[in-house]
Amino acid sequence: MTALTLKVHNRIAEIGESAWNALRDDDNPFTSFAYLEALEITGCVNQASGWQPVHLSLSDDTGVIQGVMPLYVKYHSMGEYVFDQSWAQAYEQAGGSYYPKLQAAIPFTPVTGARLLSPDPQVRQALAQAAISLCDSNKLSSLHITFPREDEWQLMGEMGLLQRRDQQFWWDNAGYKSFDDFLAALSSNRRKVIRRERRDVQSIVDLKWIVGAEITEAHLDQLYGFIENTYDRKWGTGRPYLTRAFFSRIRETMRDQMALVFAYEGSEAVAGAINFIGGDTLYGRQWGALVDVPFLHFEVCYYQAIDFAIARGLKRVEAGTQGEHKLSRGYLPNPVYSAHYIRDKRLRAPVEAYLVREREAVAEQMLFLVEEASPFKKGG
Repeated sequence: MTALTLKVHNRIAEIGESAWNALRDDDNPFTSFAYLEALEITGCVNQASGWQPVHLSLSDDTGVIQGVMPLYVKYHSMGEYVFDQSWAQAYEQAGGSYYPKLQAAIPFTPVTGARLLSPDPQVRQALAQAAISLCDSNKLSSLHITFPREDEWQLMGEMGLLQRRDQQFWWDNAGYKSFDDFLAALSSNRRKVIRRERRDVQSIVDLKWIVGAEITEAHLDQLYGFIENTYDRKWGTGRPYLTRAFFSRIRETMRDQMALVFAYEGSEAVAGAINFIGGDTLYGRQWGALVDVPFLHFEVCYYQAIDFAIARGLKRVEAGTQGEHKLSRGYLPNPVYSAHYIRDKRLRAPVEAYLVREREAVAEQMLFLVEEASPFKKGG
Protein backbone atom coordinates (compact mmCIF):
# COMPACT_ATOMS: atom_id res chain seq x y z
CA MET A 1 0.00 0.00 0.00
CA THR A 2 1.26 3.48 -0.86
CA ALA A 3 2.04 5.89 1.95
CA LEU A 4 -0.99 7.63 3.39
CA THR A 5 -1.18 11.03 5.06
CA LEU A 6 -3.21 11.27 8.26
CA LYS A 7 -5.15 14.40 9.17
CA VAL A 8 -7.27 15.15 12.23
CA HIS A 9 -10.31 17.35 11.58
CA ASN A 10 -12.21 19.34 14.19
CA ARG A 11 -15.11 19.80 11.78
CA ILE A 12 -16.46 17.35 9.24
CA ALA A 13 -16.74 20.30 6.84
CA GLU A 14 -12.93 20.23 6.56
CA ILE A 15 -13.27 16.84 4.84
CA GLY A 16 -16.19 17.88 2.64
CA GLU A 17 -19.45 16.26 1.64
CA SER A 18 -18.35 14.76 -1.66
CA ALA A 19 -15.18 13.23 -0.22
CA TRP A 20 -17.01 11.81 2.81
CA ASN A 21 -20.00 10.37 1.00
CA ALA A 22 -17.86 8.89 -1.78
CA LEU A 23 -16.42 6.49 0.80
CA ARG A 24 -19.81 5.20 2.00
CA ASP A 25 -21.02 1.92 0.55
CA ASP A 26 -24.59 1.82 1.86
CA ASP A 27 -27.65 4.00 2.47
CA ASN A 28 -27.32 4.19 6.25
CA PRO A 29 -28.56 7.74 6.94
CA PHE A 30 -26.53 8.17 10.11
CA THR A 31 -23.10 7.81 8.54
CA SER A 32 -23.94 10.45 5.94
CA PHE A 33 -22.17 13.79 5.85
CA ALA A 34 -25.52 15.56 6.22
CA TYR A 35 -26.40 13.85 9.49
CA LEU A 36 -22.98 14.25 11.09
CA GLU A 37 -22.61 17.86 9.95
CA ALA A 38 -26.06 18.69 11.32
CA LEU A 39 -24.94 17.47 14.75
CA GLU A 40 -21.98 19.84 14.62
CA ILE A 41 -23.47 23.02 13.22
CA THR A 42 -26.52 22.92 15.52
CA GLY A 43 -24.54 22.54 18.74
CA CYS A 44 -25.33 18.89 19.53
CA VAL A 45 -21.67 17.93 19.46
CA ASN A 46 -18.86 20.22 20.56
CA GLN A 47 -16.46 20.45 23.47
CA ALA A 48 -19.17 21.95 25.69
CA SER A 49 -21.46 18.94 25.11
CA GLY A 50 -18.63 16.51 25.79
CA TRP A 51 -18.36 15.37 22.17
CA GLN A 52 -15.38 17.10 20.55
CA PRO A 53 -14.97 16.09 16.87
CA VAL A 54 -11.55 14.79 15.85
CA HIS A 55 -12.48 12.98 12.64
CA LEU A 56 -9.67 11.16 10.84
CA SER A 57 -8.86 11.14 7.14
CA LEU A 58 -6.20 9.26 5.22
CA SER A 59 -5.08 10.68 1.86
CA ASP A 60 -2.87 9.24 -0.86
CA ASP A 61 0.13 11.04 -2.36
CA THR A 62 -2.15 12.90 -4.80
CA GLY A 63 -4.22 14.33 -1.96
CA VAL A 64 -7.28 12.17 -2.63
CA ILE A 65 -8.92 11.04 0.59
CA GLN A 66 -9.01 7.23 0.73
CA GLY A 67 -10.61 6.70 4.13
CA VAL A 68 -12.40 8.56 6.91
CA MET A 69 -13.49 7.78 10.46
CA PRO A 70 -16.07 9.58 12.63
CA LEU A 71 -14.18 10.18 15.87
CA TYR A 72 -14.71 12.24 19.02
CA VAL A 73 -12.90 13.11 22.22
CA LYS A 74 -15.39 12.26 24.98
CA TYR A 75 -15.47 13.83 28.43
CA HIS A 76 -18.19 11.51 29.79
CA SER A 77 -19.98 8.30 28.77
CA MET A 78 -23.42 9.70 27.94
CA GLY A 79 -25.16 9.28 24.62
CA GLU A 80 -23.23 6.15 23.63
CA TYR A 81 -25.55 3.22 24.54
CA VAL A 82 -22.57 0.94 25.18
CA PHE A 83 -22.13 1.32 28.88
CA ASP A 84 -18.62 1.63 30.32
CA GLN A 85 -19.32 3.68 33.46
CA SER A 86 -18.29 0.79 35.70
CA TRP A 87 -14.92 0.64 33.90
CA ALA A 88 -14.47 4.37 34.45
CA GLN A 89 -15.31 4.08 38.13
CA ALA A 90 -12.93 1.17 38.67
CA TYR A 91 -10.08 2.93 36.88
CA GLU A 92 -10.56 6.18 38.76
CA GLN A 93 -10.74 4.36 42.09
CA ALA A 94 -7.37 2.84 41.18
CA GLY A 95 -5.94 6.31 40.61
CA GLY A 96 -6.33 6.57 36.83
CA SER A 97 -8.08 9.17 34.70
CA TYR A 98 -10.64 7.55 32.42
CA TYR A 99 -11.79 10.79 30.81
CA PRO A 100 -11.15 12.11 28.27
CA LYS A 101 -11.31 9.10 25.97
CA LEU A 102 -11.75 8.56 22.22
CA GLN A 103 -15.06 7.44 20.75
CA ALA A 104 -15.66 6.30 17.16
CA ALA A 105 -19.43 6.49 16.93
CA ILE A 106 -22.48 8.27 15.62
CA PRO A 107 -23.42 10.48 18.59
CA PHE A 108 -26.70 9.64 20.34
CA THR A 109 -27.45 7.01 17.68
CA PRO A 110 -27.20 3.31 18.61
CA VAL A 111 -27.41 2.09 15.02
CA THR A 112 -24.99 -0.35 13.42
CA GLY A 113 -23.04 1.13 10.52
CA ALA A 114 -19.59 1.63 9.06
CA ARG A 115 -17.03 3.28 11.32
CA LEU A 116 -14.04 2.73 9.02
CA LEU A 117 -15.21 4.29 5.78
CA SER A 118 -13.13 3.05 2.88
CA PRO A 119 -13.49 0.44 0.13
CA ASP A 120 -9.92 -0.72 0.80
CA PRO A 121 -9.43 -3.24 3.66
CA GLN A 122 -5.88 -1.99 4.21
CA VAL A 123 -7.09 1.58 4.58
CA ARG A 124 -9.73 0.45 7.07
CA GLN A 125 -7.05 -1.21 9.14
CA ALA A 126 -4.88 1.89 8.85
CA LEU A 127 -7.74 4.05 10.15
CA ALA A 128 -8.19 1.83 13.20
CA GLN A 129 -4.44 1.88 13.84
CA ALA A 130 -4.36 5.66 13.47
CA ALA A 131 -7.07 6.01 16.13
CA ILE A 132 -5.07 3.77 18.47
CA SER A 133 -1.94 5.85 17.85
CA LEU A 134 -3.89 9.04 18.51
CA CYS A 135 -5.03 7.58 21.82
CA ASP A 136 -1.46 6.65 22.75
CA SER A 137 0.19 9.89 21.69
CA ASN A 138 -2.32 11.98 23.64
CA LYS A 139 -2.18 9.65 26.67
CA LEU A 140 -5.92 9.09 26.60
CA SER A 141 -7.26 6.17 28.60
CA SER A 142 -9.03 4.33 25.83
CA LEU A 143 -10.58 4.12 22.38
CA HIS A 144 -14.12 2.81 21.90
CA ILE A 145 -15.56 1.94 18.49
CA THR A 146 -19.27 1.42 19.02
CA PHE A 147 -21.90 -0.16 16.76
CA PRO A 148 -19.50 -1.01 13.91
CA ARG A 149 -20.41 -3.55 11.27
CA GLU A 150 -19.52 -7.14 12.04
CA ASP A 151 -16.72 -7.28 9.46
CA GLU A 152 -15.11 -4.22 11.04
CA TRP A 153 -15.53 -5.77 14.51
CA GLN A 154 -13.75 -8.93 13.34
CA LEU A 155 -10.91 -6.84 11.89
CA MET A 156 -10.53 -4.94 15.15
CA GLY A 157 -10.42 -8.21 17.07
CA GLU A 158 -7.62 -9.43 14.81
CA MET A 159 -5.78 -6.18 15.61
CA GLY A 160 -5.99 -6.95 19.33
CA LEU A 161 -8.86 -4.70 20.36
CA LEU A 162 -11.19 -6.08 23.02
CA GLN A 163 -14.49 -7.26 21.59
CA ARG A 164 -17.89 -6.66 23.13
CA ARG A 165 -21.21 -8.05 21.93
CA ASP A 166 -24.72 -7.08 22.91
CA GLN A 167 -28.17 -7.42 21.35
CA GLN A 168 -30.91 -5.29 19.88
CA PHE A 169 -34.41 -6.32 18.89
CA TRP A 170 -35.26 -5.88 15.22
CA TRP A 171 -38.31 -6.76 13.14
CA ASP A 172 -37.70 -8.60 9.86
CA ASN A 173 -40.16 -8.61 6.99
CA ALA A 174 -40.77 -12.19 5.83
CA GLY A 175 -42.61 -11.01 2.74
CA TYR A 176 -45.73 -9.97 4.65
CA LYS A 177 -48.54 -8.40 2.61
CA SER A 178 -50.26 -6.75 5.58
CA PHE A 179 -50.11 -6.40 9.36
CA ASP A 180 -52.65 -9.22 9.64
CA ASP A 181 -50.35 -11.37 7.51
CA PHE A 182 -47.58 -10.70 10.05
CA LEU A 183 -49.94 -11.50 12.95
CA ALA A 184 -50.78 -14.83 11.33
CA ALA A 185 -47.15 -15.88 11.83
CA LEU A 186 -47.42 -15.35 15.61
CA SER A 187 -48.77 -17.64 18.28
CA SER A 188 -52.50 -17.35 18.98
CA ASN A 189 -51.93 -15.69 22.35
CA ARG A 190 -49.58 -13.05 20.96
CA ARG A 191 -52.00 -12.24 18.13
CA LYS A 192 -54.78 -11.63 20.64
CA VAL A 193 -52.62 -9.43 22.86
CA ILE A 194 -51.35 -7.27 20.00
CA ARG A 195 -54.81 -6.86 18.52
CA ARG A 196 -56.16 -5.81 21.91
CA GLU A 197 -53.32 -3.32 22.45
CA ARG A 198 -53.86 -1.76 19.03
CA ARG A 199 -57.62 -1.64 19.46
CA ASP A 200 -57.34 0.05 22.85
CA VAL A 201 -54.96 2.72 21.56
CA GLN A 202 -56.82 3.36 18.33
CA SER A 203 -60.08 3.83 20.23
CA ILE A 204 -58.47 6.92 21.83
CA VAL A 205 -56.15 8.39 19.18
CA ASP A 206 -55.84 8.57 15.41
CA LEU A 207 -52.47 7.83 13.81
CA LYS A 208 -50.98 9.63 10.83
CA TRP A 209 -47.71 9.38 8.93
CA ILE A 210 -46.03 12.58 7.71
CA VAL A 211 -43.23 11.81 5.29
CA GLY A 212 -40.56 13.73 3.40
CA ALA A 213 -41.79 16.94 1.82
CA GLU A 214 -44.98 16.82 3.91
CA ILE A 215 -42.96 17.62 7.05
CA THR A 216 -43.17 21.25 8.13
CA GLU A 217 -41.47 23.30 10.82
CA ALA A 218 -44.76 23.22 12.73
CA HIS A 219 -44.58 19.43 12.79
CA LEU A 220 -41.03 19.63 14.12
CA ASP A 221 -42.12 22.09 16.82
CA GLN A 222 -44.73 19.58 17.93
CA LEU A 223 -42.31 16.66 17.79
CA TYR A 224 -39.72 18.50 19.84
CA GLY A 225 -42.36 19.34 22.43
CA PHE A 226 -43.20 15.64 22.73
CA ILE A 227 -39.54 14.73 23.16
CA GLU A 228 -38.88 17.47 25.72
CA ASN A 229 -41.88 16.41 27.79
CA THR A 230 -40.79 12.78 27.80
CA TYR A 231 -37.21 13.68 28.76
CA ASP A 232 -38.55 15.80 31.61
CA ARG A 233 -40.83 13.07 32.92
CA LYS A 234 -38.23 10.31 32.60
CA TRP A 235 -35.03 12.05 33.65
CA GLY A 236 -36.14 15.33 35.18
CA THR A 237 -34.70 17.40 32.36
CA GLY A 238 -36.33 18.96 29.35
CA ARG A 239 -33.06 19.27 27.43
CA PRO A 240 -32.71 16.43 24.92
CA TYR A 241 -29.35 15.51 23.44
CA LEU A 242 -30.51 16.81 20.06
CA THR A 243 -31.28 20.51 19.74
CA ARG A 244 -34.38 21.90 18.08
CA ALA A 245 -32.14 23.42 15.41
CA PHE A 246 -30.87 19.94 14.53
CA PHE A 247 -34.31 18.87 13.36
CA SER A 248 -34.64 21.94 11.14
CA ARG A 249 -31.24 21.26 9.64
CA ILE A 250 -31.96 17.64 8.72
CA ARG A 251 -35.32 18.73 7.31
CA GLU A 252 -33.31 20.90 4.91
CA THR A 253 -30.76 18.25 3.98
CA MET A 254 -32.35 14.83 4.63
CA ARG A 255 -36.08 15.34 4.36
CA ASP A 256 -36.58 12.47 1.88
CA GLN A 257 -35.26 10.06 4.51
CA MET A 258 -37.46 11.36 7.34
CA ALA A 259 -40.80 9.86 8.38
CA LEU A 260 -42.86 11.12 11.31
CA VAL A 261 -45.79 9.31 12.89
CA PHE A 262 -48.15 11.39 15.04
CA ALA A 263 -51.01 10.46 17.34
CA TYR A 264 -53.99 12.84 17.51
CA GLU A 265 -56.80 13.31 19.98
CA GLY A 266 -59.28 15.03 17.72
CA SER A 267 -57.29 17.74 15.96
CA GLU A 268 -54.59 17.96 18.63
CA ALA A 269 -51.29 16.13 18.18
CA VAL A 270 -50.41 14.45 21.49
CA ALA A 271 -47.54 12.09 20.66
CA GLY A 272 -45.13 11.27 17.90
CA ALA A 273 -41.90 9.72 16.75
CA ILE A 274 -39.28 10.37 14.12
CA ASN A 275 -37.98 7.59 11.89
CA PHE A 276 -35.36 7.52 9.16
CA ILE A 277 -35.53 5.50 5.96
CA GLY A 278 -32.24 4.01 4.82
CA GLY A 279 -32.03 1.55 1.96
CA ASP A 280 -34.27 -1.36 2.96
CA THR A 281 -34.53 -0.43 6.66
CA LEU A 282 -36.71 1.85 8.78
CA TYR A 283 -34.84 3.21 11.78
CA GLY A 284 -36.94 4.31 14.74
CA ARG A 285 -35.35 7.14 16.70
CA GLN A 286 -36.74 9.70 19.18
CA TRP A 287 -40.32 9.66 20.44
CA GLY A 288 -42.38 11.54 23.00
CA ALA A 289 -45.90 12.12 24.28
CA LEU A 290 -47.95 14.69 26.15
CA VAL A 291 -50.48 12.13 27.43
CA ASP A 292 -50.44 8.80 29.24
CA VAL A 293 -52.31 6.28 27.10
CA PRO A 294 -51.69 2.56 27.74
CA PHE A 295 -49.74 0.91 24.92
CA LEU A 296 -49.33 4.22 23.05
CA HIS A 297 -45.56 3.81 22.90
CA PHE A 298 -45.91 0.31 21.42
CA GLU A 299 -48.35 1.56 18.78
CA VAL A 300 -46.38 4.65 17.74
CA CYS A 301 -42.90 3.14 17.83
CA TYR A 302 -43.38 -0.57 17.01
CA TYR A 303 -46.70 -1.42 15.36
CA GLN A 304 -46.88 1.67 13.16
CA ALA A 305 -43.28 1.03 12.09
CA ILE A 306 -44.22 -2.51 11.02
CA ASP A 307 -47.23 -1.19 9.10
CA PHE A 308 -45.02 1.37 7.35
CA ALA A 309 -42.31 -1.17 6.49
CA ILE A 310 -44.82 -3.61 5.01
CA ALA A 311 -46.49 -0.88 2.96
CA ARG A 312 -43.12 0.36 1.65
CA GLY A 313 -41.65 -3.10 1.07
CA LEU A 314 -38.84 -2.50 3.57
CA LYS A 315 -37.03 -5.55 4.89
CA ARG A 316 -36.34 -4.46 8.46
CA VAL A 317 -37.30 -2.17 11.33
CA GLU A 318 -34.64 -1.23 13.85
CA ALA A 319 -36.46 0.39 16.75
CA GLY A 320 -33.56 1.41 18.96
CA THR A 321 -31.58 -0.19 21.72
CA GLN A 322 -32.55 -2.23 24.78
CA GLY A 323 -36.02 -3.50 25.62
CA GLU A 324 -36.90 -7.18 25.76
CA HIS A 325 -40.52 -5.99 25.67
CA LYS A 326 -39.99 -5.70 21.91
CA LEU A 327 -39.63 -9.49 21.67
CA SER A 328 -43.28 -10.27 22.35
CA ARG A 329 -44.19 -7.76 19.65
CA GLY A 330 -42.30 -9.53 16.89
CA TYR A 331 -38.87 -7.95 17.23
CA LEU A 332 -36.20 -10.66 17.53
CA PRO A 333 -32.69 -10.38 19.03
CA ASN A 334 -29.80 -9.53 16.75
CA PRO A 335 -26.14 -9.05 17.72
CA VAL A 336 -24.56 -5.61 17.88
CA TYR A 337 -20.89 -4.96 18.45
CA SER A 338 -18.24 -2.69 19.90
CA ALA A 339 -14.45 -2.81 20.09
CA HIS A 340 -12.24 -1.29 22.78
CA TYR A 341 -8.58 -0.37 23.13
CA ILE A 342 -7.50 0.27 26.72
CA ARG A 343 -4.06 1.75 27.08
CA ASP A 344 -3.38 0.78 30.70
CA LYS A 345 -2.86 -2.96 31.13
CA ARG A 346 -4.08 -2.74 34.74
CA LEU A 347 -7.57 -1.94 33.45
CA ARG A 348 -7.32 -3.90 30.22
CA ALA A 349 -6.85 -7.31 31.85
CA PRO A 350 -9.99 -7.33 34.05
CA VAL A 351 -12.10 -5.78 31.28
CA GLU A 352 -10.92 -8.43 28.84
CA ALA A 353 -11.86 -11.21 31.27
CA TYR A 354 -15.26 -9.62 31.84
CA LEU A 355 -15.97 -9.29 28.12
CA VAL A 356 -15.27 -12.98 27.52
CA ARG A 357 -17.90 -13.90 30.12
CA GLU A 358 -20.30 -11.26 28.83
CA ARG A 359 -20.08 -12.46 25.21
CA GLU A 360 -20.88 -16.00 26.32
CA ALA A 361 -23.84 -14.80 28.40
CA VAL A 362 -25.23 -12.69 25.55
CA ALA A 363 -24.94 -15.58 23.10
CA GLU A 364 -26.75 -17.91 25.50
CA GLN A 365 -29.49 -15.38 26.14
CA MET A 366 -30.05 -14.71 22.44
CA LEU A 367 -30.32 -18.45 21.77
CA PHE A 368 -32.83 -18.87 24.59
CA LEU A 369 -34.94 -15.93 23.43
CA VAL A 370 -35.11 -17.21 19.85
CA GLU A 371 -35.77 -20.85 20.74
CA GLU A 372 -37.89 -20.55 23.86
CA ALA A 373 -39.40 -17.06 24.07
CA SER A 374 -40.11 -16.19 20.45
CA PRO A 375 -43.66 -14.97 19.79
CA PHE A 376 -43.71 -16.76 16.45
CA LYS A 377 -45.34 -20.12 15.92
CA LYS A 378 -43.06 -23.03 16.58
CA GLY A 379 -41.56 -24.25 13.34
CA GLY A 380 -42.82 -21.11 11.60
